[in-house]
Amino acid sequence: MAIQFDAANQLFHLQTKSMSYIFQSLRGYPTHLYWGRKLNEANPNRLLARVERASFSPNPVAEDRTISLDTLPQEYPGYGTSDFRNPAYSVQLSNGTTVTELQYVSHRIVSGKPALAGLPSVYTESAEEAQTLMVTLADSTSGLEVELSYTVFEAFDAVIRSTRIVNASAEVMTLRSALSMSVDLPHDRFDLLQLSGAWSRERYVHRRALTPGTQSVESRRGSSSHMNNPFFALLSEGATEDTGEVFGFSLVYSGSFVGGVEVDQFHTSRAYLGINPFDFSWRLEAGESFQTPEAVMVFSAAGLGGMSHVYHELYRTRLCRGSFRDAVRPILVNNWEATYFNFNAEKIESIAQAGSELGIELFVLDDGWFGKRDSDNSSLGDWVVDYKKLPNGLNDLAERVRSHGLQFGLWFEPEMVSPDSELYRAHPDWCLHVPGYRRTEGRQQLILDLSREDVQTYIVQSLSEILNSAPITYVKWDMNRNMSEIGSALLPAERQRETAHRYMLGLYSVLERITAAFPEILFESCSGGGGRFDPGMLYYMPQTWTSDNTDAVSRLKIQYGTSIVYPISTMGAHVSAVPNHQTGRITPLRTRGDVAMSGNFGYELDLTQFTEADKEEVKRQVALVKEVRELVQFGTFYRLLSPFEGNETAWMFVSKDQKEVFLVHTSVLSEPNAPLSRLRLKGLDPNRTYEWIGEDQRIGGDELMFAGIAKDRPHGDFSSVSYRFRAV
Repeated sequence: MAIQFDAANQLFHLQTKSMSYIFQSLRGYPTHLYWGRKLNEANPNRLLARVERASFSPNPVAEDRTISLDTLPQEYPGYGTSDFRNPAYSVQLSNGTTVTELQYVSHRIVSGKPALAGLPSVYTESAEEAQTLMVTLADSTSGLEVELSYTVFEAFDAVIRSTRIVNASAEVMTLRSALSMSVDLPHDRFDLLQLSGAWSRERYVHRRALTPGTQSVESRRGSSSHMNNPFFALLSEGATEDTGEVFGFSLVYSGSFVGGVEVDQFHTSRAYLGINPFDFSWRLEAGESFQTPEAVMVFSAAGLGGMSHVYHELYRTRLCRGSFRDAVRPILVNNWEATYFNFNAEKIESIAQAGSELGIELFVLDDGWFGKRDSDNSSLGDWVVDYKKLPNGLNDLAERVRSHGLQFGLWFEPEMVSPDSELYRAHPDWCLHVPGYRRTEGRQQLILDLSREDVQTYIVQSLSEILNSAPITYVKWDMNRNMSEIGSALLPAERQRETAHRYMLGLYSVLERITAAFPEILFESCSGGGGRFDPGMLYYMPQTWTSDNTDAVSRLKIQYGTSIVYPISTMGAHVSAVPNHQTGRITPLRTRGDVAMSGNFGYELDLTQFTEADKEEVKRQVALVKEVRELVQFGTFYRLLSPFEGNETAWMFVSKDQKEVFLVHTSVLSEPNAPLSRLRLKGLDPNRTYEWIGEDQRIGGDELMFAGIAKDRPHGDFSSVSYRFRAV
């Protein structure tokens, strides 16, 4: 059994293959006891130390002064009845007060994992894969009820948590905050690791020691954002890539979020994650409920890499869905950096023809094909073909591309509307706005109010017409600004602060309908590159455009940081022109290829401008990608050298049977007379012999891992080399 209940001690023991998560109902309070390496036995008397503290930590149980909510490690804490730390929830009652106190009422254990209504979530393919514990808590005075959900998979060292809040009273309640999870850890000897950055430098790795007080990551932008990713990890003292205990926290949500850790006066750590309570509230009428997104909590006793492996496999196989989840992704060429808005059918066909000669499989037509879209100042929302650019329509262009043996893909930005558009002129109230205030534009566009069902219906219908009009096999779904003036014309005053979350529910509904109606299309999400690279989007679209920055050197940090949580199969990575359009850097075509083939590979440049030497290199890259892409997308990924720690980056991919190996090693700046050093591989079978493909050598797996191979000595800046090994 994955979940055990000890009735005598009111204790719950959740187990996976090598992890335990333990809590009990202590005097009715859900009390956290342990999270870490798997325990065979759970003894609450040994796992929880109880001592009386000063009067400044009040005692709710008069006859037991060792219990104080201010010090008790809790599973879903509130505020107002003597716990002064960050609460997991806050409810304002009809009398205006916010004091509630939850106590254990009952529980049930079910096989499998129930879906979350209207929200993306991890899933099971059979009930035997997992068990779910649902614990009901209640406040008898107010009528508030809370159901805590915990799912554990036998195969993954993870606890998936979410919360459903119910108004079981006859009065109105208003949620002021509703986090997905909270857990109290017994000390503060951790480093906090977060993935933060900005547009074009997303998900850089930042690590720092915890200090007393609160340290957090959050977004108030209406999306998960370029600035902070909805993830953080706590690393034990001295934990490395391969050693030490690591606790990961990832939110399956695409809107504003908050996650963090509060270190209290006794140096315990309260970790929490969920919807950002900033500018949020939710009105609950009698009998209504609110479902939080789910948080995926991963434990690793094998360092940061061990945590990543759990997230990679769980998210790739039990979050991503559809026929493309397990299918190799096509090699594509996108015309954006080749033409921007300036193209016609003949130019597009010439790029497709050049791609065909090089072995490319998919052409993607980016922004500018619709309305009167000659720049970014008009036409978003008008999803009709621009016949000035494409006089014979979209289907004709798609067939011309297909005649050269390539599939055809298309770019959309469905959540936006241009003030200069037929849609906006017809429905000016369809955008997010607040009466009396300006409608702030970003990239000369406004955001459609997806909390409205009529807006959702319009998006589904208009996109479906285009997708049915031509043989389209790929869609890039973009979103290029953050939310401002977050208000809805249809919501009453008391519900205006629900708009941002209702937007996300509306977006998820649209995505569910569109992807279900077109299962043969590969959807890729994008938000100015990586501004919405989160688990919520991956539930609907199995890959994301990792960053608008295509510079190979920049991509080392971006892709390395992204890999901390997200599978390689979810990362779009393209070769672009030099000087690079974002950084101006000039890097060798081989290096650009090596970095890009460590993801879902493609090109974003004008293929017709290649020299003969360039064409030969591209043919080599395309042929290599076709040989290794299954390994890259579905193998086990290992980080060897970090771009955040030195001049070099190295990572590698190993097949599940440990027979195939692909490794990429890059050096940013050339160093004269540099020291000799070696590169140690990971994840191989030490008892096997491996052929070094392209070299007349056979090397034992033990030697490759423990002694390593001599690093290539770079000649020139921004150099790269790739290696392949195969068990013999």
